[in-house]
Amino acid sequence: MRNDVVVDFYWRPGCPFCMMLKRLVKRRKLPVEFHNIWDDPEAAAVVRAADRGNETVPTIGVAGHMLVNPPVGQVEELLAKVVSGELAPRT
Repeated sequence: MRNDVVVDFYWRPGCPFCMMLKRLVKRRKLPVEFHNIWDDPEAAAVVRAADRGNETVPTIGVAGHMLVNPPVGQVEELLAKVVSGELAPRT
């Protein structure tokens, strides 16, 4: 079991879907790091790689596993699978 896993949350200002998911992630107290794709070119590149060249947000990464515009339940499920070892980290 891993306790060092963090949810990487890729977002941009003005995105209503980002704000909604951000509130839910915070409310559920998930371990999260936020990455503004407009301020961070590397974060924008991660998002483009996850969605065939598009900058669709919110995009979530957990140990290299990516979700594009997911519901919060899917984020929790992915996090649980990585923490439990059911899913190995991707490099």
